[in-house]
Amino acid sequence: MIEDSPFVAAAPVLVPMPAERPYTYAVPAGMRVVPGSIVRVPLGPRQVAGIVWDGAVEKVDAKKLRPIEQVFDCPPIDRAMRRFVDWIAQYTLSPPGMVARMLLRAPEAFDPEPWIEGLQRTFAKPDRMTGARMRVLETAEGGLAWTRSGLAHAAGVSSTVIDGLKAQGVFDTVRIPPRPVVAAPDPGYAQPSLMPDQSDAADMLRTNVAAGAFGVTLLDGVTGSGKTEVYFEAVAAALDRGMQVLILLPEIALTHAFLERFQERFGAKPAEWHSELPPRMRERVWRQVAEGGVRVVAGARSALFLPFRELGLIVVDEEHDPAYKQEDRVFYNARDMAVVRGHIGGFPVVLASATPSVESRVNASQGRYSRAVLSARFAEAALPDLKTIDMRRAPPARGGFLSPLLLGHMRQTLEKKEQSLLFLNRRGYAPLTLCRVCGHRFGCPVCSAWLVEHRFRGQLVCHHCGHNQRRPEACPECGTLDHLVACGPGVERIAEEVVVHFPDARTIVLSSDLMGGVRRRRLELEAIANGEADIVIGTQLVAKGHNFPNMTLVGVVDADLGLANGDPRAAERTFQLLSQVTGRAGRTGKKSLGLLQTFQPDHPVMRAIVAGDAEAFYEREIAERERAALPPFGRLAGVIVSAATRAEAEGHARGLRRAAPQASDLFVLGPAEAPLSLIGGRHRFRLLIQGERRADMQGFIRTMLAEGPKIRGSVRVQVDIDPQSFL
Repeated sequence: MIEDSPFVAAAPVLVPMPAERPYTYAVPAGMRVVPGSIVRVPLGPRQVAGIVWDGAVEKVDAKKLRPIEQVFDCPPIDRAMRRFVDWIAQYTLSPPGMVARMLLRAPEAFDPEPWIEGLQRTFAKPDRMTGARMRVLETAEGGLAWTRSGLAHAAGVSSTVIDGLKAQGVFDTVRIPPRPVVAAPDPGYAQPSLMPDQSDAADMLRTNVAAGAFGVTLLDGVTGSGKTEVYFEAVAAALDRGMQVLILLPEIALTHAFLERFQERFGAKPAEWHSELPPRMRERVWRQVAEGGVRVVAGARSALFLPFRELGLIVVDEEHDPAYKQEDRVFYNARDMAVVRGHIGGFPVVLASATPSVESRVNASQGRYSRAVLSARFAEAALPDLKTIDMRRAPPARGGFLSPLLLGHMRQTLEKKEQSLLFLNRRGYAPLTLCRVCGHRFGCPVCSAWLVEHRFRGQLVCHHCGHNQRRPEACPECGTLDHLVACGPGVERIAEEVVVHFPDARTIVLSSDLMGGVRRRRLELEAIANGEADIVIGTQLVAKGHNFPNMTLVGVVDADLGLANGDPRAAERTFQLLSQVTGRAGRTGKKSLGLLQTFQPDHPVMRAIVAGDAEAFYEREIAERERAALPPFGRLAGVIVSAATRAEAEGHARGLRRAAPQASDLFVLGPAEAPLSLIGGRHRFRLLIQGERRADMQGFIRTMLAEGPKIRGSVRVQVDIDPQSFL
């Protein structure tokens, strides 16, 4: 074991690679390491950062050990975070080194930020006084240290005036600590006026935070009920206790509006953490979180792996959102891992949603979670009236996709100078392009998927591997010109139809793959909120908690879309998505309407949404899950085998199936070709393992992988515990 003493002979170090265990390194004389120290070590011909880990060192000939090269001047990773890494590795069957890699994504932050050169007033006086010099001296009164540029800007003078005063000894050079990335939030800055049910929920959360112990609360409130203001009170309580707070958000584009709401409540913005942050800012946030300077972080799922010094609360907003599931390298669900992080750290977790996941609802009903319910919108604003449009009885015009009933309501909404939203969860112009002469369909050359036409860009794009090509004028199969036809609608095609019907309306398309990235999406969302668009056409991006004050009509173009697959969560996902989308309407109290175009108006999901009877939907869905022993009443795991050839992938998958141990509480389905059987040139087979809730799923899979064929050639095996996608 490593002791917290000045000198040790050897230490286990976890390195950020697919390592199943820490490697042993020699600790040079005079070097001090403790569990959690971030160090630089040799790994083959490279130098990499690693973390000194817990446990005994391997018995290795001391002469063969390579030494630790450097201990970074950085706070050690605390024991709770090290336990969290080990827990995730064991649960997801991932190499611990790959989990640790997510902790070490800001290597420049391991060294302290450099201090800034500053200026401080002395007792000396300049040889002559001018107006500019007088303003500088008045600004610098009080003994505070200033940067050269900051003082010049504050005094309204050029930097040469500052240089002249410094040359005469009026200012001394001092060192200023690095600036914080955000100001400290003030829990008492702007305390809100809460409705009675909000106040009751806030009291419950404050009590849980004050207890300083682990517990999970499901904050279940209809769209527009003020859930954010309620969990802000839990944030304030944690800050009052001197704790740091992490708020997880599912969509980066949401962050801008959220930051402003946070600033209105606490007088300062939280630090951001997501993939779009510039590298230098990521490093500064990482370092200041580790040192305790940053008190609140609002971030994407990867923010779970920031090295908080005093974490005392995690809030998971829109906890039902599938974006919390990572399906790359380490497969994990950030919502579930946030609960684990709270359990290990001994602090409360809040899960907030208008449409909670079935798993969270069951946990609340069985007493594992507390539940706070907000059943009415803030300020008694009415929920939208919801109706279905039976597309069999009110079909669109030939070549169109919008029912005359929906178009009529859009026209009325425009006349009232209010906003309409059309929702279709399909990017691009059309999901398929084919030749009317020979029937040729444009498919991805390396995936078993059709190419999606993006007419704004003039391209055909694969949404799975990113392959793209220009849309040709002639069919590549038969050579016929001008006979390529787009089949089915995407948001771009709906926008084209809207312009035909409403040429004078200000129309905007919201989709994650349009040019301009996150910055453009934030500007567009701000423009919509400010009333600078009449008709909004969007994908699921528009369903994620936005507040559009003048939005009074929501039309769902294809309400059946999410029901047409074999996903066991299809009904739940469709209910959540459609409820969230229609919840964008009428949030400020104006009379509002939601219309769902469907060919299945009698489907239980449609009936539950239109009736506003979420409880009936959850009761039915929970009962069906229980009958089928599906999560949360049973366990699922996916094993995905991929290879450069179909024979390799299938052969390895069948070998794993034969190696599966005998178990009365677990059984294996497959292998079968995945619905997307080819992605990026790799053939894919899936095994699905289903079992009882208390079955040892991880032990079963470990045995199967150990007893199965060795991975050779191009074969790769990925394990997905609690899968969210079945493609």
